[in-house]
This record gives sequence, structure tokens and C-alpha cells, in this order.
Amino acid sequence: MPVEFVDFEAARDRDGLRMVVVPGVPSPWGEAAKGIFHVKQIPWVAVRLDPGNDAMAEWSGERSGPVAIYEDEAPRGGWAQILLLAERLAPEPALLPRDAGQRALAMGIAHELCGEMGLGWCERNASVHSALNGGPGFPKGVAKYLADKYHYRESEGELYRQRVVEILRALAARLEAQRDAGSRYYLGDSLTAVDIYSATFLAMFGPLPPEQCAMPDAMRAAFEANDEETTAALAPILFEHRDHVYAEHLELPLTLA
Repeated sequence: MPVEFVDFEAARDRDGLRMVVVPGVPSPWGEAAKGIFHVKQIPWVAVRLDPGNDAMAEWSGERSGPVAIYEDEAPRGGWAQILLLAERLAPEPALLPRDAGQRALAMGIAHELCGEMGLGWCERNASVHSALNGGPGFPKGVAKYLADKYHYRESEGELYRQRVVEILRALAARLEAQRDAGSRYYLGDSLTAVDIYSATFLAMFGPLPPEQCAMPDAMRAAFEANDEETTAALAPILFEHRDHVYAEHLELPLTLA
């Protein structure tokens, strides 16, 4: 089922699970949360982020997305908080391994994708660095907004790109080792949250085709503006894995509006 969007006031007044999401683009943190809810069949409604809405910011605790609000509990804006909430609300199918060692490994790989100085964080800042220094990427107004959001530091411009390349190579190596062991997933033989994060975060380097992911042309071009080193690190197995995860487990086309 496509994502159901409701007005902020209606969402604030209803029970259950609601989530503030960034509209119009495949924001990987938001798409990952949507994917987790879809796999677990957790009912929820979406609220389009309006950064200028003070009442929305007071309700959600920040001017960003995704932020999940369940019943009258405190808002959850972190990727791990949202994942653990979903695991609590719908323990099956589990998206974290029950074995403690494998669970720790899953959370570690997920942090390299989603956390501060992880793949998404560093790719955002690398793109900002490019755009603010005359290279390809986001329009300057968007780049300045993202620079504040992701605590961009010009002195670390090269570090961001280096981290992106290192993480992409590590992810590809993990998938290749799993393929050699007979699995199409990052851990074991079944879907985990790591697979969902990897699939959704690939949008930062090459979004799904327009018929599956409708988005403004300028933003698509910004997402696809990869330098030579990053392009070389984007091994085919990363996109093969993404396409498998979407085909077998996630909902298409994406609902972004």
C-alpha cells in the first residue's frame, strides 16, 4: 500500500504511529524507516516536513525528518531509535539477529551506513563541499541548508570523500564474501535492517529509475553527481543487492510526495 499522508494537525491528534518525513526526494533515512515499517506491516501515517512550522517542530522535537512519534511517547529521530521501536512494535519478522555477536555486527554495519561520519552523513557533506566550491552537486541554497544540518566543515572536505569511498568498498567486499558463501544478504541468509539501509542509501549515488522514484530533475542530477573515485567504488554488486531487496521485500514505486 502507498504511504498515507495526513495533515500535521490530524496526525498530532490521532493515536498510533506517525512519522514526519522529508517530501519529494528519496531521503535515505526516511526511506529506510518506511521500508522497515513495510516489512513489518506496521500501520502508520506520514506527515510532510515543514521546517518553518513551529508547532510541528515543537511536536516532533526538531526541524528535520524522519521523526517517528508513537502514541504519547517521546519523539524518535535517530535511525537506531526508529529501528528499535519497530522491533518492539512488531518483533516478527525480526530485522536484527537474535545472536548477540551478529546483532552487534548488524548495528555496527548500520552505523557505518546511517550514523554520524557514516556513508550517508559523509556523502551529504562531500556533495555540499563540491557544490560550495564550484563543483557539481546540490543548488547552492540547498547546499547551505545541508551544510548546517550535517555540521559541514570545509577543512574536512577531503575526509568526507575518503570515508565515502572506504565505506563503499567495505560494503561491496562484505556482499562479495556473502555471495561466495551462497547468500544475497549482508548477514546470514535472510533480510536484516542492514540490507534495507544499504538499499535505500544507494539512492544518494544513483536513485531508482523515474518510473519507480519520481523526483525533480535537478535533485536527481545532484544525487547522481559522483566523482571518479566514488564511481569506481560503486561496485555493481551494491546495485544488484539494492534491486534484489526492492524487488523481494520493499514497496515500489516509492511514495515521496
